[in-house]
Amino acid sequence: MVARREVVLSEFSGTSTNANAVAKQILNKINNQQGGDALNCDSNVSFCHDRYVFHVKRTDGLTVLCMADDSFGRRIPFEFLEDIHQRFVKTYGRAILSAPAYAMNDEFSRVLSQQMEYYSNDPNADRLNRLKGEMSQAMLDRGGRLEVLVEKTSAMNNTSVRFRRQSRRYSNNLWWSNVRLR
Repeated sequence: MVARREVVLSEFSGTSTNANAVAKQILNKINNQQGGDALNCDSNVSFCHDRYVFHVKRTDGLTVLCMADDSFGRRIPFEFLEDIHQRFVKTYGRAILSAPAYAMNDEFSRVLSQQMEYYSNDPNADRLNRLKGEMSQAMLDRGGRLEVLVEKTSAMNNTSVRFRRQSRRYSNNLWWSNVRLR
């Protein structure tokens, strides 16, 4: 759900539960608690209801709310909410300030649906895990390069030992040649 104070601008529900009703109660509760400061208060909060958690992100007078299974934790839902907030503001700009209830619902509910699907099922949605995977890959690549470097260093060491022996032999041969000539 995306709302401006109590005015719901867009919503989407992927389940047939009373999530919309609970979300509206949470929205009203937040707005009543914060009174006149509701527009100026930026916050991230979570509310538990049964086995679900309602996550709320308030930024710039806009409230973005989602319901997630408690197994999702907090990081992924708040990444989802941040993404939705940015997309909503980018899409509608200043129209958000005066839009009537559900004015953006026809168009933006599809975006909500697509992003819910992405954040629910795609392992790349979790930026932290994606970064960990990229770091692991980089470490593996680096480890492979280090192995090559170690092999080259070992080969150079063997070559230098061989060169030292041959140069000592050559030096000794020259010395004996000099001794014979004298």
